[in-house]
Amino acid sequence: MSELTLTVMRLGFLAVLWLFVIVAVQVIRSDLFGTRVTQRGSRRNAETRPQQAARPAATAPPQQRQQATRQRRGAPTKLVVTEGSLTGTTVALQGQTITLGRAHDSTIVLDDDYASSRHARIYPDRDGQWIVEDLGSTNGTYLDRTRLTTPTPIPPGAPIRIGKTVIELRK
Repeated sequence: MSELTLTVMRLGFLAVLWLFVIVAVQVIRSDLFGTRVTQRGSRRNAETRPQQAARPAATAPPQQRQQATRQRRGAPTKLVVTEGSLTGTTVALQGQTITLGRAHDSTIVLDDDYASSRHARIYPDRDGQWIVEDLGSTNGTYLDRTRLTTPTPIPPGAPIRIGKTVIELRK
């Protein structure tokens, strides 16, 4: 072998070793410090809320009028994390499905060893009630100490437990 070939092989081997070291350090760092939780869409929601609030209920589309009347009847308006690593996090209930789990595309990303990647979802039904459904998680979803096996209506203030995280619907 020529001297040039030997030098190129040594540099290539050195580059592969450094790549291995960098990847190992990143894995150790993520294990020590966990994943970073970011607020997605907070700027977008802040910009659209004043416009929606300024629109009177009479000129709002029928779907928004229904939601406004449902809220007047004492329906919950927010989802609050009361225990776990995200304690204090609040999500406004605006008629959309809320997904819970470790997956990065979940509405509430749970950094919990006992949560599945797609653990549960909370969605409104046609009557204005909110329903919680376990999505086939390993450790289960509990509503007031009862393990869920079917989609179940959530009474306001009832704790929903997913691993170490507890969530409640509030007015």
